[in-house]
Amino acid sequence: MYRHVIPSLLALTVLGATGCSTKEPAVARPDSAAVAAPAVAVGPNVVTVHASDFKFDAPDTIPAGMTTFRLMNDGPGLHHMQIVRLDSARTFAEFQQALGKQGPPPKWVVMVGGPNAPEPRTESNATLDMPAGNYVMLCFVDIPGGVPHFAKGMVKPITVTPSSAPAVAAPTPDVTMTLADYSFTLSKPLAAGKQWIEVKNAGPQAHEVELIRLAPGKTSKDMLAWMQKMDGPPPGSAVGGVAGTVPGSSLYFSADITAGDYLLVCFVRDMKDGKPHFMKGMIQQLTVS
Repeated sequence: MYRHVIPSLLALTVLGATGCSTKEPAVARPDSAAVAAPAVAVGPNVVTVHASDFKFDAPDTIPAGMTTFRLMNDGPGLHHMQIVRLDSARTFAEFQQALGKQGPPPKWVVMVGGPNAPEPRTESNATLDMPAGNYVMLCFVDIPGGVPHFAKGMVKPITVTPSSAPAVAAPTPDVTMTLADYSFTLSKPLAAGKQWIEVKNAGPQAHEVELIRLAPGKTSKDMLAWMQKMDGPPPGSAVGGVAGTVPGSSLYFSADITAGDYLLVCFVRDMKDGKPHFMKGMIQQLTVS
């Protein structure tokens, strides 16, 4: 939260998979014929990632398929986990080389989402389908000091290997949130309690959502004013959400939302003029009861 994500690799400098498949043991009939029990449905793979100043502690490889990333923020400040996919069999070394070049990022660098920023000592999550291939985790948060954390070493490659496990369905959402240029549309109002939220990017460019719980009596105007100078404590606290993702994608995150006032914010910078999307109106206040 509170950082400026821009779709240019140069401009970024200024701005345990624990999946398991459970099967019953074969049982013997009276005639000694062994019969395999039906397969038990399982959920997404769960990958726990610890974020601190300034590194990710995560597995080097995970199996392909529907995956829930749990981001545990162990640091004293904010961190998030932006995942990018390296298409065309590109490698982490090639990504590092591209990171220092001017101009827009190569087409083979694709933003696929990830857990957005939770408060320190808390966690957030995101669930998405992860095809086999090469990926990179980065933290674009740039506070304090204005230097994005990936420039301080908060970058980690991760390889997704082919899997023969049965395909797992995506979570069933309680609410669907559609992101567009430049708005958030909910299928129904958010309600207090634990829930799954589907995030769909209707494009035509990358977007994200950061869910912020406002302090009592604070509004979106207070948050916008704070983001201009960042003096004193922020008028809200980070809950999580989904990091930047390309048009046409669907991701999911779960949250236990308490009653109160919240903001939905997109910090991604516009591809045309470089302004963060919240400055184009992609910030929405809502009340959860």
